[in-house]
Amino acid sequence: MKVEIWSDFVCPFCYIGKRRFEHALEKFSYRDQVTVQFRSYQLDPAAQHIPGKNYAETFSELKGISLEQVSVMNKQVGDQAEEVGLTYNFETMKYSNTFDAHRLAKLAAENEKEAELTERLFQAHFLDSDLLSDKNTLIRLAEEIGLNREDAETVLESCKFRNKVNEDIDLAKQLGVQGVPFFVFNEKYAVSGAQPEETFTQVLEKVWQEEQEKPKPVLQSLNPNENKTSYCTGDGCENK
Repeated sequence: MKVEIWSDFVCPFCYIGKRRFEHALEKFSYRDQVTVQFRSYQLDPAAQHIPGKNYAETFSELKGISLEQVSVMNKQVGDQAEEVGLTYNFETMKYSNTFDAHRLAKLAAENEKEAELTERLFQAHFLDSDLLSDKNTLIRLAEEIGLNREDAETVLESCKFRNKVNEDIDLAKQLGVQGVPFFVFNEKYAVSGAQPEETFTQVLEKVWQEEQEKPKPVLQSLNPNENKTSYCTGDGCENK
């Protein structure tokens, strides 16, 4: 079974959804026969870090909402993160562009370290308050998970993997993806949002069982809630 996951490293629900999926996968009897591929997605392609301005201030201006509303939203998201063992540091988190991080993830994929770098990038943003648009930071993170420093520098100093990142984003548009995280099982079944662990368990078992019978070629949604998700609802993240 192949599972493709569209996500962005600064999407709070993507990290939560990733954990819930991983917890379900750990308990899945045929987990050794499941291949996971992470695909690129950008919530805000024009994002940039503004020195001296914290995450809450930046988000408040972008969304046109008060700092009080941002605080409430962050508390709601933080509580969900805590449920899966993650402690989000919104006070020191840095708003940043993720395009270079996605390009670096493609290098990691070529070296069979995609899962390691994906996890490290999420951790760097939400737990460590690292700036993901900073090339020196990205090089350090690449080295930490075992990538060659010179290879990482070459990627970040060039346009390498730009097309691959854009291809992932374009494919998401073709599939009608309106928010992340977005999971596709065997190129046929889709689940959107940071769904409960039980949902992922049900999907894994359903897809596995149907693969043993008769595959269906049409992409179908197995998302129990068809409503669009947003940053403040607790299901997922939409484009800015």
